[in-house]
Amino acid sequence: MLLEKILFIIISTYLTIRVFARFIKTVDKMYLPVVISSMICSLLEIIELIFRLNLHITIKIIMYLFGIIIPIAVLILEKRGLNLSELIYLALAKYYDMKGNIKKSKELWLKLIDKYPENHLAHRKLAEIYEKEGGMRKAIDEYVKAVDLNKKDYDSYYKISFLLNELGKTEDATTMLKNLLDKKPDYVDASILLGDIYCASEMYKEAINIYNQALKHSPNNYDLYYNMGMVYTMLNDFQNAKICYQKAATINSLCYNAYYNLGQINLIEMDLDEAEKYFTKCLEDKEQEPDAYYKLGKIYMLRGDHENAVKFVNLAIELDKNYIKIANNEPIFIPVKSKFQIPLIDEEDIPPRKRQQTKKEKAVKEHLDKTYKVVGNLNLHKLKPNQKHQDKEHERDI
Repeated sequence: MLLEKILFIIISTYLTIRVFARFIKTVDKMYLPVVISSMICSLLEIIELIFRLNLHITIKIIMYLFGIIIPIAVLILEKRGLNLSELIYLALAKYYDMKGNIKKSKELWLKLIDKYPENHLAHRKLAEIYEKEGGMRKAIDEYVKAVDLNKKDYDSYYKISFLLNELGKTEDATTMLKNLLDKKPDYVDASILLGDIYCASEMYKEAINIYNQALKHSPNNYDLYYNMGMVYTMLNDFQNAKICYQKAATINSLCYNAYYNLGQINLIEMDLDEAEKYFTKCLEDKEQEPDAYYKLGKIYMLRGDHENAVKFVNLAIELDKNYIKIANNEPIFIPVKSKFQIPLIDEEDIPPRKRQQTKKEKAVKEHLDKTYKVVGNLNLHKLKPNQKHQDKEHERDI
């Protein structure tokens, strides 16, 4: 016991001196609590030794914590390039981040940068806040500083590219993404973004090359297959598009946009059984549900099953009242349009449909819809002869 007390006094005093020296060097007040608490612990141990006291075990634990463990931790962090003040700022800023207090968090990150301009994390976190606030140029500046401090911060590098693209500086974004992929070819998000930029410029073959390169590093990534499927769709290469969509859906069974596009392609190709299979799968997704019901209505019209066609279109109208306008303008539904449900509100008051789709997904959907309209008249000619006769009679009745 005596030896233990002597060792504690020696070690604690040594650590106190080391931390105090750090305080003198940096003039950082954050070190004072550590110095004072360590000194108190050393004095308590000296008092215990002189008066031969036996302090309670709880007090002893606290003495070891504040007299040895915390000072050692502070010195270890110092060796790794982090000081106590910096850590406290980081901890507080992250705490306010978690609480959602962006204003206080931003204030702390700014103070930290002002005091420690070389802190990589602070620049990156501040950039994220600026981005959330819509200050994209300020965000880019902070991400650039983060990359300058850490050349392997590929996420910040990607963010710069993303924001440049959002600002319409596609050439700069393209250059940065190419450089990023040279350094880190397995960065899938960078490949997808570069592919999006190429697609926006209708450089579809270049986009395919980028996705193929990315698949070498991430062969089971459904995003890559799904995006490649969309590019093949825009090229009207439906065979390869179907292969990619099917691969994406195999990897991720919740990739309902892939199922929907597969249904569209099979409907264009008049493979009604396959189209029905994929649109039925889309009924599991609330966003795709009204679109899928409407497409199923088309399929049953092509089969001559008017009863089911009306049922599915009415289900689509029930979920999205815009479909009453769409169905009324669709030639294939002329024989049964009188049986559609009429929305209770005026058509002019019907709000636009809301779908969580990217620009590329919207473009692909529009492309498939236009393609279907082009071949729609051909599909009508493929209806059964007796169905055509019934349809004409129905039109005369109307």
